[in-house]
Amino acid sequence: MRLSLLLAFILPFAVSASFQEQIIIPPMPQTNEESIASPFTSSQPTLADLLTIEPSASIYYSYARETEWSSRFSSESVWFTMLVPTNKAVMALAQKPHQGPEPVEPHIGISEQELDESSKRNVARWVSAHIIPSRISLSDSPVSYETLQDGKLVTFNPVPDTKPDSPEWMRVTLEDGVRIIGMKEAQNGVLYLIDGTVVPN
Repeated sequence: MRLSLLLAFILPFAVSASFQEQIIIPPMPQTNEESIASPFTSSQPTLADLLTIEPSASIYYSYARETEWSSRFSSESVWFTMLVPTNKAVMALAQKPHQGPEPVEPHIGISEQELDESSKRNVARWVSAHIIPSRISLSDSPVSYETLQDGKLVTFNPVPDTKPDSPEWMRVTLEDGVRIIGMKEAQNGVLYLIDGTVVPN
């Protein structure tokens, strides 16, 4: 009898003390692969990334950054096929891209602002002639694609006597025999390095 009364008296305090001594451990964050990978949408670089790390394309990219299209090079909502001249190809041009087909020299009647605007238009024409706003498919027959420059087409012509197991981009040339010398894929397009330039309209 005394034991049962003693237990009835002590038990509520023991239970209360055990609750007070409990330590609440917060839930552990998810550690599965899905939660770790969730902040990243794609492991592939963007066209902007490729252009930034490609040393042989730095001159083209410096011109391209001056245009309205540069902001789309990192966008996932577009697809560009870019024909990117090497630095050597750009330096070999008699007329630099900002000069246009004819050199524009400051003279009486043209202000510095007008000269600057003319240079920007020339750069935009030249850069846009190297960008095809779609995917392309190269074949054993000549195929043409529209560029971002109004009315400008780029034609890919098959090269005879190339190895059949070589990549398709090695089996074609562009206008004036310009060759593709490298290819890199991005999540929003394809970058082809070319050993010449595309002549804008």
